[in-house]
Amino acid sequence: MTRELRYKMGEAAIKAASAIHYESVGTIEFLVDKNRNFYFMEMNTRIQVEHCVTEEVVNFDLIKEQIKIAAGETISGVNYEPQGHAIECRINAEDPYNDFRPSPGKITTLHQPGGHGIRVDSHAYAGYTIPPYYDSMIAKIISVARTRSEAIDTMHRALTEYVIEGIKTTIPFHLQLMKDENFRSGNFNTKFLEGFKMK
Repeated sequence: MTRELRYKMGEAAIKAASAIHYESVGTIEFLVDKNRNFYFMEMNTRIQVEHCVTEEVVNFDLIKEQIKIAAGETISGVNYEPQGHAIECRINAEDPYNDFRPSPGKITTLHQPGGHGIRVDSHAYAGYTIPPYYDSMIAKIISVARTRSEAIDTMHRALTEYVIEGIKTTIPFHLQLMKDENFRSGNFNTKFLEGFKMK
């Protein structure tokens, strides 16, 4: 995505939120076609799971600002220009080799990655039981770097260090995705995963 296209979508999002006098944290989503035309898809009037990607590229705490808004305070943010690239992988208790079937159970061993350019948001710990009743997300891992290619490499390195035993997880899927040439080159669309084969 070009900087110009990202700017135009940002302007359209601001215009839409302003038109309805929206005063909170939210996300306006667009779909982009092969000709780089974009179309409004939806607005989520809440914090999204992906909010940490935005936080990393603009260096701004969105959760803190949402709490301030709820308390009636004025937010401290302005319009930010994203710097660098961030990628998020959702680590779920699912078996990617079995059509992503849920894999609830007890985490027996847990080692989370770290280091420069890596953020892990998680509630899990060794001994924690993933229940079968709710969303199976264990963690979000976010990589941040100057370029998309570096962010992908940083994410791959972190995923190789991530150890979760006792249940199946989506880590093998994400590892393969980070090495996929179509993903790395940006040659993908909304049907990409339909043809993706686990090895």
